[in-house]
Amino acid sequence: MRVISARDDRAAVSGRWWRYGGAAAAVASAALAGSMVVDADGSWYRTLRKPPWQPPPRTFGLVWTPLYASIAFACGHALGRARGRERAAIAARFGANLALNAGWSWLFFGCRSPRAGLAGTLLLDLSNAELIRSTARRDPTAARAMLPYAAWCAFATGLNASIARRNP
Repeated sequence: MRVISARDDRAAVSGRWWRYGGAAAAVASAALAGSMVVDADGSWYRTLRKPPWQPPPRTFGLVWTPLYASIAFACGHALGRARGRERAAIAARFGANLALNAGWSWLFFGCRSPRAGLAGTLLLDLSNAELIRSTARRDPTAARAMLPYAAWCAFATGLNASIARRNP
């Protein structure tokens, strides 16, 4: 039998803060990196032919804010359920996913290429599926928290494909 001390409690709380704080910092960094090139009010983007079902511009900020929060929660939660190599693998998968997330903005807006953006978002969709699948084995709660993000990215892929098709 082991006696749990106040020191053990402080260490557990501190570990949670580091996991969730680190995940939130990684997500915020990815969001910032991606936003650096987005210019939805710029002439290039405004002249693109878009489908009539594209949401209004303000929708994107309203949707991405809680999605980014859910990614940070899922990452912090999953990291708390894993140890050793498994924890490192989860962190690497989330990191790669965030890089793909930020990379889409650079491909679409930075390169001014809906086709490059489409390639990027297809890779992001694959990453989302793998991240959810691999996370679900250890932490179903974290995997479920990622589902709205994956659904929105799938919608964004359809939107990106429609824009690429309309703007050869």
